[in-house]
Amino acid sequence: MTTYTNFTVETDADGIALVTWNMPDKSMNVFTAEVLTELDAVTDQIVADAAVKGVVFTSGKSAFSGGADLSMIKGMFSFQQEQKALDPDNAAKKLFDLAGQMTWLFRKIETCGKPWVSAINGTCMGGAFELSLACHGRVAANGKSVKIALPEVKVGIFPGAGGTQRVPRLTNAQDALQMMTTGQTLTPQRAKAMGLVHEVVEPDQLIEAAKTMIKNGLKPVAPWDEKGFKAPGGGIWTPAAAQMWPAATAILRRETQGNYPGALAILKCVYEGLQVPIDTGLRIEQRYFTQILQTTEAFSMIRSLFISMQELGKGARRPAGVPKTTFEHVGVVGAGFMGASIAYVTAAAGIRVTLIDRDLEAAGKGKAHSEGLVKDSVGKGRMTKEEGEALLARITPSADYGDLKDANLVVEAVFEDRQVKKDVIEKVEAVLPEGAIFASNTSTLPITGLAGNSRRPVDFIGIHFFSPVEKMMLTEVILGKDTGDKAIAVALDYVAAIKKTPIVVNDTRGFYVNRCVFRYIHEAYDMLLEGVPPALIENAAKMAGMPVGPLSLNDEVAIDLSQKILKATVADLGEKAVDPRHLTLINKLVDELDRRGRKNGKGFYEYPAKPAKKFLWPGLKEMFAQKPADAFDVETIKQRLLVTIALEAARTMEEGIVTDPREADVGSILGFGFAPYTGGTLSYIDGMGAKAFVALCEKLAASYGPHFQPTPLLKEMAAKGETFYERFNPYPAADKAA
Repeated sequence: MTTYTNFTVETDADGIALVTWNMPDKSMNVFTAEVLTELDAVTDQIVADAAVKGVVFTSGKSAFSGGADLSMIKGMFSFQQEQKALDPDNAAKKLFDLAGQMTWLFRKIETCGKPWVSAINGTCMGGAFELSLACHGRVAANGKSVKIALPEVKVGIFPGAGGTQRVPRLTNAQDALQMMTTGQTLTPQRAKAMGLVHEVVEPDQLIEAAKTMIKNGLKPVAPWDEKGFKAPGGGIWTPAAAQMWPAATAILRRETQGNYPGALAILKCVYEGLQVPIDTGLRIEQRYFTQILQTTEAFSMIRSLFISMQELGKGARRPAGVPKTTFEHVGVVGAGFMGASIAYVTAAAGIRVTLIDRDLEAAGKGKAHSEGLVKDSVGKGRMTKEEGEALLARITPSADYGDLKDANLVVEAVFEDRQVKKDVIEKVEAVLPEGAIFASNTSTLPITGLAGNSRRPVDFIGIHFFSPVEKMMLTEVILGKDTGDKAIAVALDYVAAIKKTPIVVNDTRGFYVNRCVFRYIHEAYDMLLEGVPPALIENAAKMAGMPVGPLSLNDEVAIDLSQKILKATVADLGEKAVDPRHLTLINKLVDELDRRGRKNGKGFYEYPAKPAKKFLWPGLKEMFAQKPADAFDVETIKQRLLVTIALEAARTMEEGIVTDPREADVGSILGFGFAPYTGGTLSYIDGMGAKAFVALCEKLAASYGPHFQPTPLLKEMAAKGETFYERFNPYPAADKAA
């Protein structure tokens, strides 16, 4: 047996080498520079050893591999920036060579003359699946934990280690494009049906099946290296391809609005690569990969959606020196839609939950919500009947606050009313053990004010969930004026336990996400008042990269909630704090027309019975004198919608509400889907540069009002040429370039 730091090589009596990838001190195998160097050495060792007839490549961990490591991805961007400064003429060539490192190592394995079989025992993502595709055989274990994907497009890049060349040479181009442009996850069965995996076997048969493949005479030659190879479906110059490719480009345009260079590069790689031999195809892919690595979109998306998301998920903002909390028992007070959903995600994380409401019947209704979610998940095969029963057994409905006496965290999710919340705080604190944390799931009421009702504000914090809780990945952890480090740590430990991504924000009206969301919605009100056709507002928002238009979003969050927030703002800050035209518009919709949004089937949209789709309410034409669509510039509408949100995010940084640019960016994408290709609100500003952003703000302010005026901080950053990530650097000095 030969041992490397990350691999062991054991050759059996039949001459089959079992190469096991098992990185020390890591929960999952990932590609690093060291791993690639060692894998190269392993390949050389195997080729040189005449006794080795073939190789089975597998993982010593429960997952196969998650692909490239964080540090490797960061390193590519640091390298690019360094080379641009040191050797601008050759920077692109050096990045090209670095980008091809995995590609040509995998090609070396593929052409080494000995058969390799990849034995996929768990999650196999990105570069790990590209390595498997370069092996001559692939066997996957039959299990729910086996997930196969090339998800790189989701973080702004694309499968650049052979994925765009091998997948369409194994399966038809349509399925290949669907898999890679959406980053979809495949089950072992689906991967086999597509021809990407040869066999699916029971987990305890995995290694044996892989070895049997070699014993049965597996050829050490990839199909595309054989004479006369034809791609499935016949390649590019066929009648079928002539029908598919125009549709493929149109579908990509519809889905991405041309905002994602990485997704378009996949189409180019497949289209060009299938017309040439594999080695030329791999070079084409390497060129496009180098090009995409140099885009603002790739840099910003990788930073926010890959690096920052991981760092925040691992507790980047958790106070040091506070012991980790393990949750045995969590209380949830308020069994309405939000409370019931919070109880569900808590129980799904294996934590015992007491769900409290004013009486047992109301609490029971809350548990029934979880029963519905479980039934749906079991029906779709996402969980077994037994798992569902175990989850429900962890939720106990109750009307007795005394049942919270041993909880280490209580989440309050009652009606947005100060008096109602005050009563709950007092009842919970009467029984809550010393040192336990009280968290309020409020969406609008400042935490410091609520904590004024608490006897121990140091243990009082806000945890703001987003609806639907089981699907939304973000939570805002809100600090009151007196919130202590222990409360922050417990809140972040809880968010990690329920597998959400937290952002930590200081106390303010609307916190971070809702402040940004309502800027987006209010800009749409302005546009309606100006006579912009509602369909143009909604479509321009999608063209700008937003998942839904602002009017659709307002229907989802409820128009009467907008009314409550506007009225509360007037009550607290005076009439000048809101645009009176907005209040008139909303009052008419809610009070006169009873149009409250999706919840009562009528808002800015009409909601007919399924299967009919929602459509914009025709009555909007009577409410506002609409001008023809071509009277407006689509580009300007797109800019207004993105700039108003980004400006609000900049204000929250200036006010010290959000203190870490990673949280502003990640929070904006996970919280309301802010144009992900930008990397988030602050990356949108950094991407174009503060100087260009300030100029754009001033131009919009001149035409559309003072709410577009750039802030003093932005003007200062523009003058100094600063970015948010430089000014509010979240990284240690040595890591600044990343």
